[in-house]
Amino acid sequence: MSNFESTKRIELGSCAFRQWKADSHCAFLHGYQLTAKLTFGGSSLDDKNWIIDFGGLKGLKAILRDQFDHTTIVAANDPALQAFVELAKREVLQLRVMDDGVGIERVAEWVFRVANEFIKKESEGRCWVENVEVFEHEDNSAIYNRRSSVESYSLSLDEPTLAETSEPGKDITANDPTGPGEGEVADEPAPEPAPEPAPVKHPANIGNKVTPGKGNWFEGTTWG
Repeated sequence: MSNFESTKRIELGSCAFRQWKADSHCAFLHGYQLTAKLTFGGSSLDDKNWIIDFGGLKGLKAILRDQFDHTTIVAANDPALQAFVELAKREVLQLRVMDDGVGIERVAEWVFRVANEFIKKESEGRCWVENVEVFEHEDNSAIYNRRSSVESYSLSLDEPTLAETSEPGKDITANDPTGPGEGEVADEPAPEPAPEPAPVKHPANIGNKVTPGKGNWFEGTTWG
């Protein structure tokens, strides 16, 4: 949990995409001027009493704008992907292929993972990204939270739950020798520490020539 938080808005640029599975006009290519609002968290402040030096975000801004500014982002499973690849080869557009799909929610997730990786390296683990909100315009936005990146665990279907093995209305701790005594209240179990967010998947970066990926994101920065 963060002791301190700060926020920063970053213009991502003008980006075109389509929701090919949509049953509406969203299936057609359209675009927005995207803006991201990043919330940073930290356990402590630096020697200048800042969480993050906003002046040190130039490298992150370059990565984000390379992905979204004057580009066309397409889902890897888009049936028309090859047509977009051909247009990119003809220098009609700058193509970015996203493995997990497109949409403002996926953009927020992508920005979160890239920014979180950047900030943790820049601060040597002192700071991180709490959440990212991406705006299509003033009425539409989507948020990706740090807690969203925590893997969810489910009980095996082969193992019955306590609710399934206990009788309706019966105290499941009544016959438990380790449970509370009469008149006592069971202690809440201590929460398990949340695992680190999954590593970011780097989308294919397709421009005048088809390339497998962005390469060194942090080249040219002070720690690249």
